[in-house]
Amino acid sequence: MNGIEIMTTASLGDTSYLLVNGDEAALVDPQRDSWGLMESCTSRGVRIRYVLETHVHNDYVSGALEVRAATDATVAGPASAPYAFDHLPLVEDDEIVVGDLTVRAMETPGHTAEHTSYLVFDDTRLAPTAVFTGGSLLVGGAGRTDLSGDDRTEVAGQSAVPFAAATFAAAGRHPGAADARSRQLLRGRTLVSGQDHHHGRRAAYQPHADHPGREEVRQPTVVGPGAVPRLLPLHGTDHRSGPEVLGGPPTLRALTPSVMEGLVGGGAQIVDGRDRRTFAAAHLPGSLCDEPTDRFAGLVGEVVPFGTRLVLVLPEPAASAADEAVIQLLRIGYENVAGNLSGGVDAWQAAGRPLRSFRTADVLEPAGHIAERLVLDVRPERPEGGIPGTIAVPLAELPRRLGEMPREREIWTVCGSGRRATVAASLLDRVGIPVTAVVSGGVGDLTAHA
Repeated sequence: MNGIEIMTTASLGDTSYLLVNGDEAALVDPQRDSWGLMESCTSRGVRIRYVLETHVHNDYVSGALEVRAATDATVAGPASAPYAFDHLPLVEDDEIVVGDLTVRAMETPGHTAEHTSYLVFDDTRLAPTAVFTGGSLLVGGAGRTDLSGDDRTEVAGQSAVPFAAATFAAAGRHPGAADARSRQLLRGRTLVSGQDHHHGRRAAYQPHADHPGREEVRQPTVVGPGAVPRLLPLHGTDHRSGPEVLGGPPTLRALTPSVMEGLVGGGAQIVDGRDRRTFAAAHLPGSLCDEPTDRFAGLVGEVVPFGTRLVLVLPEPAASAADEAVIQLLRIGYENVAGNLSGGVDAWQAAGRPLRSFRTADVLEPAGHIAERLVLDVRPERPEGGIPGTIAVPLAELPRRLGEMPREREIWTVCGSGRRATVAASLLDRVGIPVTAVVSGGVGDLTAHA
């Protein structure tokens, strides 16, 4: 039983890998909810001997400690990583053995300072047959180099700085490995879905025989990949020390309206997972709207401080929606989910509790009348070609800038598709600002019909 199994978490732009040889395995960059994978290994008679971390992950909570607790696997990772938990530190050319395979550490700083890739050898006298790059190097691209701070990235027209230069150096430092990267598993994060890690742009990486010049690799790696995701700077301490070991997915408690009301009064945040139009028509006061797609937790992470207690209002079938919501939230570090409102909005209203609502509109309603509207553009970045005269505040910044929002006129929220616009509208509604959410279509449509 030999091979590499791929586990993709598209919502986080992440891919984990299970390297199996005989009855032994190494798990690379596992998600926190790896319980099903561990059960599968046990049923197949495969022992996970190692968990390999390529770098300190700031966009999700690692499952390494969960796997170690369940399997007694050794957690191994970059020696220069500031991990606060016991692990096997690996430096350049350190090796471990998985079945008949040799796995060798190769330091590849750039995406992060401590980043380490892992070469896989059937025979150490020959070229490697695979490499796990963990978001550093991708097929035809490279991971973002600007996520560790502005002082470590590089902007067009300015002098070279460490991380972009390091990414370039790592790409061509090992000729044999470069061949393997281009030929075998240079997947890193999100190659399976054809996207770039952390929404970065592709670098002009090629096999070593046709390596690009420095400027070709430098510019696309760091110029214009979009704003740094809000999750990244906030999680460093938790990721270094490791999360609490849960031993399995938690069960979400069913809440009565009175218990829900008490939790909200104590500071809990309501997250409502129903569709945007249904939410706008009737929702609990103070709720945030976030539809339960694979981006559910990511948008929560943009607007709700970590550590906040959450209570949920979910669509039917509520049980399956609850399972998915809790797992997504756990992956990025929201552990304090108190429960789900049993019976939903109907139960809340039947108990005599108040509801709120705001208007929604399709994109063509304000089109042609933009000058008459007070428009708030909440896209993550505002490329050239935005609508003149609009207020531009990325959604992730809106909670701390609500005090700047005008209150004398109704605000129309827009984004690229209507989803962020609805989240923004729920934030404005929460503080009593009159709002209409453009829930279908976005800025591009408005511009085209202006």
